[in-house]
Amino acid sequence: MTALHSPTSAPPPSTTITRFHRTRLMQIWRSAGWPCKDGLEIDLLAAGLITLQVAPDGCETLRLTDEGIRTLAQARQRSVRALSLHDRLGQKFAAQLLASGRIVWTELSLRAVIDSVPVGDVAPPAATADAPANAAPAMVPLWADDDHAPAARTAANVWRMARPDLFSVRNTSVPAYLQPMVHEVKASRADLLSDLRHDAKRQAYQWLCEECYYVFPAGIAEPDEIPEHFGIWVLHGSVDDGRFELLRPARHNRCTLPFAVWMALCKATPLRSEDDPAQAHLGELPAPGTNSPQPAP
Repeated sequence: MTALHSPTSAPPPSTTITRFHRTRLMQIWRSAGWPCKDGLEIDLLAAGLITLQVAPDGCETLRLTDEGIRTLAQARQRSVRALSLHDRLGQKFAAQLLASGRIVWTELSLRAVIDSVPVGDVAPPAATADAPANAAPAMVPLWADDDHAPAARTAANVWRMARPDLFSVRNTSVPAYLQPMVHEVKASRADLLSDLRHDAKRQAYQWLCEECYYVFPAGIAEPDEIPEHFGIWVLHGSVDDGRFELLRPARHNRCTLPFAVWMALCKATPLRSEDDPAQAHLGELPAPGTNSPQPAP
């Protein structure tokens, strides 16, 4: 294979590397290196971040140079330093969900249906012998067992935009096995208590999934401070080398995702593990004189 170098008669013009250039570098790094022949590749070639290689059969591919790899590494370090504790905690738990075989999305904006009058604003019933005045109000189920589809409740309720930290489904082709989940990440006690005060927000989370969890560092709150229908994951140790423990499983409610949620998921890009060999199935270029590709290492 031959690498084509730019002419050395004149120094290449200085190129300002933007986030679009770095995104293309990552795409080339994670792919088989097929060229797109666009302006971004011209800039990257001129900056010496990639090289154009030509196989004996004339097939062209792109490869990162040492300088291109250093550019990606520096951008990655800047990104890690810029992450807040909340973001790092969310990334760590998302990696655990990916490792368990789930498809995970972040930064989603999903329309959900909630009760027109928040449960916390409804006056409690009068005290009886069986129900004292200080008893906690019963949790109204999100949908009945014989009518569990969220669309069936929209006529009597109001819409709200929900932005769960982590939304995930099982990697399956059977709709009944999807088991959509919401995980809300809280890095501080103040953030957690603020979330618990918004009953409509919690209803929106529950409407979108079959199980809803809170994820926070150990010691921020006690399990009895969290509503019993929510599950609890806690992190023991630091974000870098700590481990998660399930303190309480979430209450399971059957759920059928409406079409609007599916459309939002289709438009969004799910997370992908850094260990996922995204292009491994493509293999390497075929050896000269053969018709089949060589297996990927």
